[in-house]
Amino acid sequence: MLDVRRLRLLRDLDRLGTIAAVAAAHTYTPSAVSQQLAALEREAGVALLERTGRRVTFTPAGQVLARHAETVLAALEEAGAALAAVRSGPAGPLRIGAYPSAMRAVLPAALVALGRDHPALELMVTELDPAAVPAALRERRLDAGLVNDYDIAPAPADTDLDTVPLLDETVHLAVPSSVPAATIADLRDQPWILASPGTLCHEVTLRVCRAAGYTPRVRHHADDFTAVLALVAAGQGVSLVPEIAAGRPPGSLRLITAPTRRRTRIAFRRGTGGHPAIAALITALRTSQLGPAGADLQVAEVPFGHPAPKEPQT
Repeated sequence: MLDVRRLRLLRDLDRLGTIAAVAAAHTYTPSAVSQQLAALEREAGVALLERTGRRVTFTPAGQVLARHAETVLAALEEAGAALAAVRSGPAGPLRIGAYPSAMRAVLPAALVALGRDHPALELMVTELDPAAVPAALRERRLDAGLVNDYDIAPAPADTDLDTVPLLDETVHLAVPSSVPAATIADLRDQPWILASPGTLCHEVTLRVCRAAGYTPRVRHHADDFTAVLALVAAGQGVSLVPEIAAGRPPGSLRLITAPTRRRTRIAFRRGTGGHPAIAALITALRTSQLGPAGADLQVAEVPFGHPAPKEPQT
């Protein structure tokens, strides 16, 4: 019989590429990971890895087992969710990851509803960049998290996770009131305020500007949208701001519709969508008040508690 914990290590080696990366993800030593993978090979009765110095590559048998490992792990998650649904209602820890603007505009009302309707849930929220949510889910540091992408920058598919669409929102160009602009092309000569390099928001701004035929001239970098709006209001530049982050902007700036939209999804490990706690979270998020976000913010239309068809995800 193949050990499930060792199968998870093999799956993660296929995903992460090195023993050291797997060890870091599981807070093991590289030696311990190697020993567990060697034990898995003995259980399988065939070589799964080829070792050259410190590097390892998959044998044909290892590639086959790594592909099946994901199916096995997802089936176990689904079985656990089904048992939980039979055994009780939503109860126990529910670890949620969310990006800052969603923490302010979306989560509070959902948490109140969950606490009222399901007092046996132990709610734990972590502020987390959407790009970090998939890894946190795989490593079981989260049970669910909010991820997003843009139509101009769709994220690649992630076969480890299922998602349910939550929001589809306008993205605005935040412009000082003194700047006579109506489109992205009109801002060619303006200084820009961008998110930190390497973030999705940074990449989206670059793509939007390139589609208009230019590269933005960057003056400031800021990741907090409240700070971004304050800088724009002070005449320090222009920026892209999603709808739920715009809130009530200062009167010294204008918001112009940008040529892209942002989509937010609720992500969870493949097979766990039927778990009572995950289903309760999906319902609460989709039915709660959305705070000060504008009228253009749309709740995606899918049945509660059911994974959407596979879509690109971050």
